Amino acid sequence: MIIDSIQAAIGQTPIIRFTHREFLEIPEGSAVYAKLEYLNPGGSIKDRLGVYLVNEGLASGKITQETTIIEPTAGNTGIGIAIAALAFGLSTIFVVPEKFSLEKQALMRALGAEIVHTPTEEGIIGAIAEAKRLKEKYPNSYLPLQFDNLANPAAYYQLLAPELTADLGDDITSFVAGIGSGGTFSGVARYLLERTPAIRLIGVEPEGSILSGGVSHSHEIEGIGVEFLPTFLEDLPITGYATISDFEGFALTRKLAKEHGLLVGSSSGAAMAAALTEVAQLPVGSQVVTIFPDTGDRYLSKNIYSREDY
Repeated sequence: MIIDSIQAAIGQTPIIRFTHREFLEIPEGSAVYAKLEYLNPGGSIKDRLGVYLVNEGLASGKITQETTIIEPTAGNTGIGIAIAALAFGLSTIFVVPEKFSLEKQALMRALGAEIVHTPTEEGIIGAIAEAKRLKEKYPNSYLPLQFDNLANPAAYYQLLAPELTADLGDDITSFVAGIGSGGTFSGVARYLLERTPAIRLIGVEPEGSILSGGVSHSHEIEGIGVEFLPTFLEDLPITGYATISDFEGFALTRKLAKEHGLLVGSSSGAAMAAALTEVAQLPVGSQVVTIFPDTGDRYLSKNIYSREDY
């Protein structure tokens, strides 16, 4: 395949199938399917969102050739937006809590972005507040704000979910995926519900996230987990939430790398842990779909594959 820009390589990622042969937790006759979104050119599922947000902004007139895009991000959305922005020569500024991956910050800078740090203890809420302040400082700027922008779930409804049904049909028993902004989960879930109303929807979060009613606290699994309830989940008939410990998430992340050659991040390990729990309690013949959102090489400074405490 020959392409004329790196943006053209986004999407159409493969799906890997796991059966009882790979994981004993999967009953014989059932399967877990994982969409390998870490194989997008920017290394994550957020490449899709970046392209969608920039194209939507240009089409609506919110973005012009002189616009600076400002966004609070843990990193992957910033990388995705930066890749999309390069096609139009747009400037980008990303507001990042200090605690997040140094590799992701280096990649955003490599793509021409400016990084503004906020204190770790203020979390993503502090990053959002700073991004809004910066928008006032730059008169010709656009703040997509993925946490409130309906283009976020729309990106996955339009660009990702159809790929799942094209490959797997409508015979999907459960959709199991991590929740951060809620855009991926909501967009894909709503698309699948239209085709399979009885589908089970399982949201995945790390311990320290609040979806299951727990108290918010820090966690090592990056990319998923919430400090406030995402607006995109409203009126979505979620079957339940799987809360995964750092220990369990990192153990599956290492297993996916060492035994299956899948160099994914810890949110993928958490998603796989939840998918295995889900498929084990379902009737034989069930098909569970999950997503591996990003690559693990952007967490090497945190010893994602070698740390002994997890």
